[in-house]
Amino acid sequence: MTHQLPPLPYDMNALEPHITANTLSFHYGKHHQAYVTNLNKLLEGHPLENSSLEEVIMSSAGKSNMVGIFNNAAQVWNHTFYWNCMKSNGGGEPSANFKEKIEKAFGGWDKFLAEFKDAAVTQFGSGWAWLVKDGNGDLKLLKTGNADLPMAHGMTALLTCDVWEHAYYLDFQNRRPDYVDTFLKYLVNWDFVESQL
Repeated sequence: MTHQLPPLPYDMNALEPHITANTLSFHYGKHHQAYVTNLNKLLEGHPLENSSLEEVIMSSAGKSNMVGIFNNAAQVWNHTFYWNCMKSNGGGEPSANFKEKIEKAFGGWDKFLAEFKDAAVTQFGSGWAWLVKDGNGDLKLLKTGNADLPMAHGMTALLTCDVWEHAYYLDFQNRRPDYVDTFLKYLVNWDFVESQL
């Protein structure tokens, strides 16, 4: 099985002015594509060569002899998920039902937004901030470094914000907090997030 770069769920300029086509052309067209290309090279002749992306991730997670495979496979998955977490004219609030679940889990909508932003801003170096459903069905926040992702920890990803510098540097320079604010206010695709439950 050759892994493919999945198409973006919108046009390259659909997230402007918040995330520019220039950023997406590098982030999607270069970074995401490189993970796909590298993964396919690493899997040539490997026992996992014909496995699904999720099978590759779960089979390589935590194995020191498969770090390269895990990193590239997880980053292919993470980026595909991240693109779907955004849409043109996104942000705002989810459905009343889902908002109620979030408020119950985090003690209020504004508290959730503040805690999600804090997770994204305080992730040291490169990584991801996530809203997840854990094995008990509870909503929680998680931050992961580099390529790490919720499925490797038995959790279901609902929402993610990419905080690798290449996700925001061309548009926001070193202002990660502004990027995360913009992501939450104008970009989150709550319909997609809820569909992951």
